Amino acid sequence: MNLRALQYLVKLAELRHFSKAAEACFVSQPTLSTQIMKLEEELGVALVERIPRKVQLTPVGEEIAQRARHVLRDIEQIKMTARRSRDPETGLLRLGLFPTLAPYLLPHIMPLIRDRFPELKLQLAEEKTSKLLRLLDNGGLDAALLALPVEDEGFEVEILFEEPFMLATPASHPLSESENVSMCDLDGQELLLLEDGHCLRAQALEVCALAGAHERVDFHATSMETLRQMVAAEVGVTLMPVLSVKPPIPETHNLALRRFESPPPSRTIALVWRRSSPLGALMRDLAECVRGIPASLLEP
Repeated sequence: MNLRALQYLVKLAELRHFSKAAEACFVSQPTLSTQIMKLEEELGVALVERIPRKVQLTPVGEEIAQRARHVLRDIEQIKMTARRSRDPETGLLRLGLFPTLAPYLLPHIMPLIRDRFPELKLQLAEEKTSKLLRLLDNGGLDAALLALPVEDEGFEVEILFEEPFMLATPASHPLSESENVSMCDLDGQELLLLEDGHCLRAQALEVCALAGAHERVDFHATSMETLRQMVAAEVGVTLMPVLSVKPPIPETHNLALRRFESPPPSRTIALVWRRSSPLGALMRDLAECVRGIPASLLEP
């Protein structure tokens, strides 16, 4: 059994197409097909159902492909351990962030990271939390900035900061007349929320449950910016993380932002990486660097 055959199987499981998998692996289709057949002969089981115009893995093929992902991840970890032992602050770092954090935090932390780690190259990925966790687990990412909780014992977690929420209303809304709002003020309010899959949706639903509010079921936004514009259009009210309303984000016409009385609803942002990663020391240094953002950015 060779690593190249495992790579071919994993790519075939991902793309479900022999030609596309071969192209992604920079080999010809006959080469990839031959390696898959040799792997099946060696293991004594069928890994792939060869259906016209369709590729489907057998149940055992799916299980072996998943195990192969972890084998390849561990091989990459071995190579990375060797590289990073020479100089852990050089090379490539693959960092993931979720969509309701990435565009608002990155402008503030990138200068800090460049100053602290001038030789480190960042490859950024913006995805929903569930995909970031999968990429972390299979080695597609080295670390990710996530909102807690993260329920996986295989990860290390370094808390970075607590990000408060603010209430966003149309300028004509009765709550816009108050300097501060309380959780009680949300009782009976109908909140605009993001679509399923966004961690901010789950966080907002928790606040709704605590405050007696409920979501507007006939509208789910695809992004924070859609939420912002729908509130400004007087469709409803919503919760916005404080970083999403800080410069360089411009002010929005007809949008009123109000802070919550202490303690405000908030989310906990953390740096997360695999416990088996050789980059633990670098990750802790990176976490300390991110904590260097000005405290005023997290003040409503």
